[in-house]
Amino acid sequence: MAGYLKTDGLDELSRMLQGVADHAADVAAAGLYAGAGVTAGAMTAAVDQIATDEFKYAHNGDTRLPSPEEKEALRGKTGIAHFRGSSTEIDTLIGFQGAGYVNIGGKRKPVIVIARAINSGTGFMKKQPVFRRAASKAKTDATKAVVEAADKKIKELTK
Repeated sequence: MAGYLKTDGLDELSRMLQGVADHAADVAAAGLYAGAGVTAGAMTAAVDQIATDEFKYAHNGDTRLPSPEEKEALRGKTGIAHFRGSSTEIDTLIGFQGAGYVNIGGKRKPVIVIARAINSGTGFMKKQPVFRRAASKAKTDATKAVVEAADKKIKELTK
């Protein structure tokens, strides 16, 4: 038994799919920006979790907590870097890169160095991986934000 099948609208569907493909970088950027915002928010909130103590020099292998001034130097300095990408991928950095310098105890210190010392520890500072934990905990919500923003952008393009 033979059948007959006729399909209408394939040209329109092809144009719509090509339009989405032509704007794939825009879709990826919208998703990445949304996910980066969630992660940056988590890292900003992580500053509040940093334990501090009055500044003192560490001697004889002792370690210290960051001073309240070092903690305050990080407040409001979390940022999202410019997107980098090619035709097949796009990425960004979230953190304290480019946050500048602050004066602590009469010395100019890069904000990124303070953040790294707190997060990873040093020979003189106790390790508090608050930013690593914040980024890890935000991963699920950031992924969800990426998907939602990309879906929204695709729906805008297919209307």
